[in-house]
Amino acid sequence: MSRRMVVILVSVVVVALLAVLAGPPLYSRWQESRNPDPITLTSAPAEPPASGPFDPDGAWTVGAGSEAGYRVEEVLRGEDVTVVGRSKDVTGDVTIADGQLTTATVAVTTATIETGVGPRDSFLRETLETSTFPDATFELGAPVVLPELTGEPVAVEVTGTLTIRDVAREVAVSMQAQRSGDGVRVSGSIPVTFTDFEIEAPNLGFVQVEDAGTIEMLLVLARA
Repeated sequence: MSRRMVVILVSVVVVALLAVLAGPPLYSRWQESRNPDPITLTSAPAEPPASGPFDPDGAWTVGAGSEAGYRVEEVLRGEDVTVVGRSKDVTGDVTIADGQLTTATVAVTTATIETGVGPRDSFLRETLETSTFPDATFELGAPVVLPELTGEPVAVEVTGTLTIRDVAREVAVSMQAQRSGDGVRVSGSIPVTFTDFEIEAPNLGFVQVEDAGTIEMLLVLARA
């Protein structure tokens, strides 16, 4: 058995053992109490839009205040448990031309995603092989005509390529965008099936992780 598989199995067993010792219902309530709400534009307060005309055309960077992560369900001895991991190590670049979103790349350093439970985080790092594939990335596909951006959220639907552990798949992203100060904030979610990215969800009988989850993000864009 490889060292990677040993680490994965040990991490899963440790998390499961903690849950068994605490009791599944108690562990479920404890985990839920620690979970942040799904990422939306209200996850952090927005500033009033800067006064004067606003032209979104130009180059933008993903800056401070951005975050990304995942949300997945698991079943522990019959109890449903929601697990949420988050990272603020998010970078990217966006280009808008003639009112169209023409290019966008976003990357999150997967080794920095944390759930608050060390063994589970170790399991994720081993599963994603973060030492070999340090980033999960999204790259915009076709250009998208943007609605007028104001201080109120507007819906934007985009498609592109999501790459996890060097496996790329086409995905659709439902986004909300709004102006905040001199910048723009964007939230979005991507439903994913882990086997599409050649990732097997662990199933040890007493604990089973669902094969589908959601990637969540909040991008704070500033002029480049």
